[in-house]
Amino acid sequence: MTDQPQPLFTAVDALLAAVDDGDVLPVLDERVRLREAAGLTQAAVAQALGVRVASIQAWETGRAEPKAERLEAYRRLLEGLSRRFPASAAPSGSSEVLPRPDPSGAAPSAPAAAPLPSAAAPTAPSRPAAPGRQPAARRGEGKQSAASPHTAPAGGTDPRFENGPLAVVDVEDGQVRAYCTGGLVLDVPAKSVTALVDWTLAEARLGQPKLSGPGKDADPLLVLTEAALHRYGLPVTLTDEERLAGRIPEGHKVVKQLVRAEWKLTKRGFGPWARIYRPAKGSDRQCVQLCVPSWHALDTRHWGHVEQLPPAELARVLGVYASRVMTPRGSTAVTGLELMTALHPPTRASQPDAAGKRHSERNPGSLGQDPVDCAPCEAPDGHPLLADLPRFHVRGPAEKLFEEAYDWARPMTDDECMLRHLVGIDVNMAFAAGANGLTVGLGAPTRVERPAFDAKLPGSWLVDLSHVDLSRVKSGKEWVELDAALLPNPFTPKGERPEGPAWYATPTVAYATELGYEVRPIEAWVRYENGRYLDGWYQRLRDAYLATMSDLGVDADRTPDDFLAAMADYKTRDPELAIVVAAIKATVKGGLGKLRERPRGEGWKPGQPWRALSRPTWRPDIRAAVISRTRTNLHRKIVKHAAFTGQYPVAILSDCVVYAAGGPSPLDFLPYRDGKPLPGGFKLGVNPGLVKHEGTQSVLWGEEVRERFDAPELNLARYIKDGTVTDADSGE
Repeated sequence: MTDQPQPLFTAVDALLAAVDDGDVLPVLDERVRLREAAGLTQAAVAQALGVRVASIQAWETGRAEPKAERLEAYRRLLEGLSRRFPASAAPSGSSEVLPRPDPSGAAPSAPAAAPLPSAAAPTAPSRPAAPGRQPAARRGEGKQSAASPHTAPAGGTDPRFENGPLAVVDVEDGQVRAYCTGGLVLDVPAKSVTALVDWTLAEARLGQPKLSGPGKDADPLLVLTEAALHRYGLPVTLTDEERLAGRIPEGHKVVKQLVRAEWKLTKRGFGPWARIYRPAKGSDRQCVQLCVPSWHALDTRHWGHVEQLPPAELARVLGVYASRVMTPRGSTAVTGLELMTALHPPTRASQPDAAGKRHSERNPGSLGQDPVDCAPCEAPDGHPLLADLPRFHVRGPAEKLFEEAYDWARPMTDDECMLRHLVGIDVNMAFAAGANGLTVGLGAPTRVERPAFDAKLPGSWLVDLSHVDLSRVKSGKEWVELDAALLPNPFTPKGERPEGPAWYATPTVAYATELGYEVRPIEAWVRYENGRYLDGWYQRLRDAYLATMSDLGVDADRTPDDFLAAMADYKTRDPELAIVVAAIKATVKGGLGKLRERPRGEGWKPGQPWRALSRPTWRPDIRAAVISRTRTNLHRKIVKHAAFTGQYPVAILSDCVVYAAGGPSPLDFLPYRDGKPLPGGFKLGVNPGLVKHEGTQSVLWGEEVRERFDAPELNLARYIKDGTVTDADSGE
């Protein structure tokens, strides 16, 4: 006999041992049934297990199985659900079992499964019911009617927030109604703004659970339509003076009513995003936030035409955003910054002291409650740290940290002019991907002279990188020869070679060493207290983006051709969810921008502090580190691509790169082999850090535009999407 059966016996024994240990998971259909019976979305399970939505989809369709601790956690979840929902039982509180979702990720035509029962991982339904789609349930003054079997509940199982995070208040047939997420409509008895606030806190059951253990629950948000403004005595639009002030006058009758009722407004007053509150008593918070779209609360650059939507549709869009990101606290930029704080609250309760009392203490991994001064090189012009500089002094690279995204272009070569197309590719959520896994400073900087460079130490470094020769660099473990004249320099936003010492963030200097060159810093401001502060922020926004794109039919498991086809018309499949995608992207960029917010009027003069400096989240060093990493990540891919294909970019704008190609598709120049991309290069896909097709124009178009404006280095990446170039764009 041979020994060939022995491996088979070993495999069988291992399978039997797995059965004995309880490590064998239920069959695929049962996994789906249990999750749906509990009303859990794939995004909710993914967040609880610390994986991507695509992983849950793979586990439920048999394309992959969980490993190690994920296997144990997933098995524990399924066992717990099987005890609560035996195979013969229907889902609690539902008249029918919801259909199994399409593995392709396309948005279902019916409303999504019920929202999460867990407050730790709220996820909005992908298609809440709305007028014209499904009948809405209604409640009035504390009396609840039965919801339609096709309508998902508005909130999670937390009874305080069972109607969801927000409501759109409108007037219909003389009756004030609040349109909640999930298609629920509440009758509102309030006849004044003061009564509306009281009703919201006492009866509406709106709000959102906190995102972190030491954090605070989100306050309820009311969105007032024009009809509601008229009903409650508020102006439908602001005058020019009110718009510039950002609020209605303190003498307005509605503001006086609030004051008489002992309600307070924040310093920004009664404006497009008003917060009405009474001082908290212990853990009891009394606060309601108002959003007024007709006062331009929802910027059309980020929210599109959302303010023109009917109330139920508006509630759906804002509700999906609120459940997947957080309840909006203002603009997308403000919300992006607030999300950082919500995930890393500055304080937490201490352990009990000898008397059994707890005290407030610094929450590890947060930025704390108190702002810290930046390093002088990190300070923007006009900062109080620079008050002693001469009035018209212009700081050069050796005095000022200048980490910004690419804005670079070059003339096309003769060979490139012989090709037919210019194809733009865009990095998905580029700045979010740049924040992922990035170590940033949490405390104040420390000045060090002649330091040895440490790539693990966040900070700003004064170093000369002009000696880095792009014609011969390391790519991975190998040295490669490149045409440096066709490449942007990775150390400056304009792609120009530095001329001497300059200030750089840690990722930029680390990239110089990665390219194979020695660095000798002259000086540095480093932060010994550091951590991966943005990881949770990135994961929350990544999951929100991927879940919404999956609802739009674009998931992570598509082939390159399928992905390009799915992206070509994803916005038309559900224009409302496409708005959510745009808002999520704006939250990323805006939140990072707020880390270095500049003065906004208010009579500010250079050398004086401005309001944003009083925030612990005013951290220009963190913004610089994210941008630095994003730019060097892009350059690394460009080098890989050039070394393998001999192709070089024609133009780069932020996260968009333009190549000359023989065909109109990214697949006409991206080196895919058997469906697999170049390792370390550009890869088509929906995940953050991967690329999508931004647009295609002809080479003739590019040459004509540059000739028309006599600008051989006009950045064509700015116009590659639709080809429209105006005189204003060219600087004429």
